[in-house]
Amino acid sequence: MEIGIDSFAAANVGNVNDRAKNSAQALDELLQRIVKSDEVGLDYFGVGEHHRAEFLDSANTVILAAAAALTKNIKLNSAVTVLSAADPVRIFQSFATLDLISKGRAEMVVGRGSFTEAFPLFGYNLNDYDELFTEKLELLLQIKRKEVISWSGKFRAPLNEQAIYPRPYQLDLPIWLGVGGTPASFARAGTLGMPLMVAIIGGETHRFRPLIDLYREAGKRAGHAPEKLKVGLHSLGYVSQTTEKAIAEYYPGYAKTFTRIGKERGWPPVTFERFAAQNGPTGAYLVGNPKEIAEKILRHSESLGGINRFTFQMDNADLSHAQLLNSIELIGKEVAPLVNAAHQ
Repeated sequence: MEIGIDSFAAANVGNVNDRAKNSAQALDELLQRIVKSDEVGLDYFGVGEHHRAEFLDSANTVILAAAAALTKNIKLNSAVTVLSAADPVRIFQSFATLDLISKGRAEMVVGRGSFTEAFPLFGYNLNDYDELFTEKLELLLQIKRKEVISWSGKFRAPLNEQAIYPRPYQLDLPIWLGVGGTPASFARAGTLGMPLMVAIIGGETHRFRPLIDLYREAGKRAGHAPEKLKVGLHSLGYVSQTTEKAIAEYYPGYAKTFTRIGKERGWPPVTFERFAAQNGPTGAYLVGNPKEIAEKILRHSESLGGINRFTFQMDNADLSHAQLLNSIELIGKEVAPLVNAAHQ
């Protein structure tokens, strides 16, 4: 199983007068964490895409390209690319360039995103949410398959025998479909034969099994080989030397972050009791010591019929750079070996 990290490039949104300096430092530290992930043998590092003050990942391919120049082995991915509000031609060109810089280590996860600010920012109507994604995914996959394409749709100017360059280093640039909990999205990924990245940021992970089964059944009906139908899991997580230490370090920033987001979305207030339930044996969160977290990843994998990739989303308001580096080291040197030893 591949083990990796996802980051939203959290910004320090303190004193406005120090914003530029703080943002530069935050990106420098993010690059150090990607390098550390490579050094400790993690398989993957993903950077999200948001257009909000608290995140610095609006141009994630630029961050990933900087990381490519500093790393040797780790795969570099988006987590996710908000395809609905972007031009698939430009997205493909950016990731093809990243793939050339990294010599074949680029991937992308495309999705609709859990925040909606990209739609008005780039001139799209949120009422077209589903249509936009369907059309743009079809175009992106066509560009991946063919160097010269002819295409027409509703939301973009047509292409007539148009060549798309550069072409990526990999013959088959990996494109994963990022999904939440919509059955149609799971079925679409299976029908298209795309690897699936499932964001489970609440509830009990095993309850997603019917959706994973739907994905695999749709892929089988469409004639795709089982080994092509990969499943990845993205969840909130943080590892420290002991579970008590991990929770003490992680919970305060988690509470701040989700209280703020909850006010926007109408969620109930964050409480420690709810957090503890989510962090229990079957809950979605993975905050604890290395052995406990490795066992939980394996338990999640078994409950979902087997997964190919697990990624930790660790960013929160109060975790220091040193704490994040320590967690990455523990995941690379202790969690990943335990997981993979159990898979052999």
